[in-house]
Amino acid sequence: MDLKESDEDREFRQKARDYLSANSPGTPPDRGDIASAEFSKAWQRKLFEDGWAGVNWPQEYGGLGLSGWRYLIWMEECARSGAPLSSGACYTGLYHAGPTIMARGTEEQKQQWLPKILDGTHTWCQGFSEPGAGTDLANMRCRGELDGDHIVINGHKTWTTNGHLADYQEAVVRTEAGSQRHKGLTWLIVPMHADGVTVRPIKTMGGESETNDTFYDNVRVPVANVVGGVGNGWSTAMATFAFERGIGFIPQYFKLTKRVQQVIELAETTYLPSGKLASTDDSIVQRLAKVKAECIGLKAMILSGLAQIERRGEPGAEGSIVKVIISTTLQELSRIARDIMGNQFLDYASSEHSNPNAYEYFWSWVETVAGGSNEIQRDVIADRILGLPRAR
Repeated sequence: MDLKESDEDREFRQKARDYLSANSPGTPPDRGDIASAEFSKAWQRKLFEDGWAGVNWPQEYGGLGLSGWRYLIWMEECARSGAPLSSGACYTGLYHAGPTIMARGTEEQKQQWLPKILDGTHTWCQGFSEPGAGTDLANMRCRGELDGDHIVINGHKTWTTNGHLADYQEAVVRTEAGSQRHKGLTWLIVPMHADGVTVRPIKTMGGESETNDTFYDNVRVPVANVVGGVGNGWSTAMATFAFERGIGFIPQYFKLTKRVQQVIELAETTYLPSGKLASTDDSIVQRLAKVKAECIGLKAMILSGLAQIERRGEPGAEGSIVKVIISTTLQELSRIARDIMGNQFLDYASSEHSNPNAYEYFWSWVETVAGGSNEIQRDVIADRILGLPRAR
């Protein structure tokens, strides 16, 4: 990957900037409700119709077929313009299911599923975690029994983000009776409106209900919906996680860099209880400088991951490093904002927009668990990247 911005890159950047300046839909509604989902789908549909969806997706599946470097330019311009970064209800399809199908699916599956993800027609959710298998995902018990050309699913998944809004689910179920841990699992596509699927919202302490419990009662799914082969679900799921942590956290990176600038501006306009302007306090300045430096390092790691996808078709375990640093840096940034604002910080409401500093503080703790807890990510880094002995 050539990291120098060429004349063609600058031309692409200007075109993206002009397009977003004229078409950015602005701030999305609070996440988790129907209005938010419709907003995301409408924006994704417009991007597709106007020729801006899937910057680095292959052209044969509706994308632009451009490099990871161009994709990063596009995301920078989205952040600059205030356009949506995380794709809302379209996120799981674009960053989890789509890339996994692209890497592990058959050509027929790619032709069937990818265009409808890219144009916003179908939204997706994830069915991996279970009440007894979250951090320890290999402990999952949700069953899938082969019955002719179908798999019959029974069981329970939890923390199904946007499950109440999704059309399809990327799910992993245990299809080999008596199998343990990583053996006997299968990754498959579950229609969320199929008979036997029940979704129940989980209301969080913040008042939101974007996560859900999902129950399966004799849900019949065609074997044709299996991606990566029956019994190979753990390997396919690891590819999904690699994409989630390798490219799925790129929107979070740009959100983080935008938040850094917002907190710097907050420091420049807010006085501490001591009467000192926050931006003149040595401790605040040093902490902000460290966060800014983390962002510079993160960009280099993200570029490395995108280059690896271009070489191999999917990212490696290095995405776990990106995930850990983004989540912990966002948490530290929220602490800095808290320390700058003092008592004003306590004016918390359950809306992403009414008090973004407090909102981001509470969500920063969720980020260290979402996508796999940071403790598990550190084990992955130690095992698959550093080659250290496994913890017993």
